Amino acid sequence: MFEAAELGRKMSKKEFKAIEPDLHTRLLKVQQQLKASNTAVIIIVSGVEGAGKGEVVNRLSEWLDTRDIRTNAFWDETDEQRLRPKFWRFWQALPGRGTLGILFGSWYTRPIIDRVFGSIEEGEFEKQLQRIVEFETMLVHDDAVVVKFWFHLPKDVFKKRVRKDKDIPKMKIKRSPLLQKFSRQYDEFASVSERAIRMTDKGSAPWHLIEATDAKYRDVTAGQILLNAMEKKLSDHEEKPTQRDEAEVTRLTDEVEANRLTILDHVDLSQSLERDEYDEKLSHYQAKLFDLAWQAHNQKKSVVAVFEGWDASGKGGAIRRVTRAIDARLYKVLSVAAPTDEEKAHQYLWRFWRHIPLSGYISIYDRSWYGRVLVERVEGFAPEDDWKRSYSEINHFEEQLCESGIAMVKFWIHLSKEEQLRRFKEREKTPWKTHKITDEDWRNRDKWDAYEAAINDIVARTSTEYAPWTLVPGNDKKFARVHVLETLCKSIENIVEPEEKPKSKGRDDKKK
Repeated sequence: MFEAAELGRKMSKKEFKAIEPDLHTRLLKVQQQLKASNTAVIIIVSGVEGAGKGEVVNRLSEWLDTRDIRTNAFWDETDEQRLRPKFWRFWQALPGRGTLGILFGSWYTRPIIDRVFGSIEEGEFEKQLQRIVEFETMLVHDDAVVVKFWFHLPKDVFKKRVRKDKDIPKMKIKRSPLLQKFSRQYDEFASVSERAIRMTDKGSAPWHLIEATDAKYRDVTAGQILLNAMEKKLSDHEEKPTQRDEAEVTRLTDEVEANRLTILDHVDLSQSLERDEYDEKLSHYQAKLFDLAWQAHNQKKSVVAVFEGWDASGKGGAIRRVTRAIDARLYKVLSVAAPTDEEKAHQYLWRFWRHIPLSGYISIYDRSWYGRVLVERVEGFAPEDDWKRSYSEINHFEEQLCESGIAMVKFWIHLSKEEQLRRFKEREKTPWKTHKITDEDWRNRDKWDAYEAAINDIVARTSTEYAPWTLVPGNDKKFARVHVLETLCKSIENIVEPEEKPKSKGRDDKKK
């Protein structure tokens, strides 16, 4: 593979001066056009140490409008990054729509280094690369442009740049501090990198191998590739067929077979608790949860709890019984509403990645990323192709959280249509509850069947072995609250190590 980037390509100073002004002008123009079209551009700068990657980043910054560029160099991990899932820091670096993000190093760096130095086996290496493919595919489906550069140096050139001899100053090369570290591993890096490139070279996000021996050729080639990629995206936008109107989307998403049975029809809503039994179990599980939350904190284990359910199903009451049992320093409740302008400028999972808890803490989501395949599906806010694709994207997201040691607990609180109507009317009559009932609640109730079908698909497609759904019978609030607490305790028990009880001292020890 790398033989194609070892042909000795060069560009004279005269040629560079002839090409550079037009390239600079066209890049600025297409950047402004993509900004107007709300398209994000993600530029990955990778390759051999000493190939001048930093110089390329500087050159691109000169050619583009830096007001709309965000550059991130992935160097050492911070303590905060180490205490979160691996991809958390990359999500923080993603550019918003209409802007460019230059990633100096990326999600490829750590897997390649770990494989070269034997920190991970081949199977784990391939698994991480597959996750990268899924991640980049998701970004492209979100209408982003992903441009991946690999800057290559032949081995003899690389070795020359490593040597500290009199030729180095004449070459005007800024020496990377990693050159010496990797100098003895050139062949291993070449082999592992070639495998990584082959496995992740997809049509939607292809790799571009650039010979980096000559700086002028390197920079112009990178600029032209970037220009072509951005111009192609503009062309695709112009040729993109118009989306179906909202009425048609709503009609399609509201189609539900008559008398169709769903998984919710199998939830036993007759289950209930008497007051005495409820008080006893509530006290027991809240005390247990208090201890488990501290145990998880001490062991650096995190919890993400998702609460979904019908309007008036009792999500808020269940969450309050949970939070009353946990030290306030250990948890955060996140109420998910319509996305802000900043959140709309990113892929829909971006706003949830931002709030993934540090190791040892608990995040409680009052509604969540499932709005993508629930509200956005039923109300026609997301095109059909987008929400259908989101099931697998959500599964990959949750899998990453679980692999990092997070306990994923997902609740759907179910109730009957008749019980919901009773609660709606009660809210209208009770002064301190009237704020809980809105016209939107009544409108959503009219689409009960469509929501029920969407919920059935959510459970069928996203209830996994690592992040299963718990369907909570919610007609009796007391039963639902205890069921939530009990399930949450069991989930935390599954991720923490049992704490050793202190040994009691004998009489002889006490005398001493």
